[in-house]
Formats: sequence, C-alpha cells, structure tokens
Amino acid sequence: METLEPLLCGHEFLRGLDPANLRLLVGCAADIRFSEGSFLFREGEPADRFFLIRRGRVGLEIWAPPRGSIMIQTLADGDVVGFSWLFKPQTWHFDARALTPTQAFAMDGVCVRAKCEQDPRLGFDLMQRFARIAAQRLHATRLRLIDVHGCADAR
Repeated sequence: METLEPLLCGHEFLRGLDPANLRLLVGCAADIRFSEGSFLFREGEPADRFFLIRRGRVGLEIWAPPRGSIMIQTLADGDVVGFSWLFKPQTWHFDARALTPTQAFAMDGVCVRAKCEQDPRLGFDLMQRFARIAAQRLHATRLRLIDVHGCADAR
C-alpha cells in the first residue's frame, strides 16, 4: 500500500515541514476527489477539516440576498481551502465548490489539532503557514473590494 507521505511533502503548503512532523500529519490525511459543481463544504456546517488542493479549481462563495451566490475567490493547485476548523465554533463561513474536477487531501481538523497539542513546534509551524495565507487572502480581498467599488480616497 502506497503511503501519502511523499505526496503530502510535495504539496506547496507543507513543503519544508520537518519530516517528523510530516509523518505525524500523514495519519490525518485522506486523498479525495470532488466532481465539478460539488461542494467541499457549505456555510454553517461543522468545520472539521481543511483541504490541500492537488489538482483542480475551487471557488469560495458567499450568499448575498437578493443577488444569490457571489464568487469571492478562486483557489487552485497548491492552495489551501478552509481555516474555520482552527477557530471555535468551528463552522464554515463560506461555501466551497469544485469548479473543475478536483483532487485534494482532506486533513482531519480534530486529528491535526491533537497533533499540534502534542507537539507545540508543529502547531507553531502550521499557525505561521496559515497566518501567512490569511494575510495574503485579506490583501487580495482588499484589492478586489477596491476593484469592485472603486477607490474613493486616493492617497
């Protein structure tokens, strides 16, 4: 049986992770596939995992009455989908839909949190990685808002 370890270490998000920590995370991972149009998760559902995209495209959407579903970001190969598993109450704040057939690692959030509690260095490393991604996404959202609504106050 082939292990997921060599595949996980090749994912952009985990690249450079200490090999011992990578071995800890292998037990939290499952290789899964989503067909085009299927949801990885829906807003309000329990957030019990996150996804490392291997191949495909995933759209993050919000529901905005009366407009309906609005795509706020598109993620692709090498990206991470989902932060809500980290923070109480651990429910999704967006919908995530496969825009193309998508292959990903589903990382069990309960398992990953337990590994981080056992090894605080792993927890710190992962939090740094998630914080870096969160900062990049906030910046991208800011630019998108400026693009959509214009810049009323030029500096």
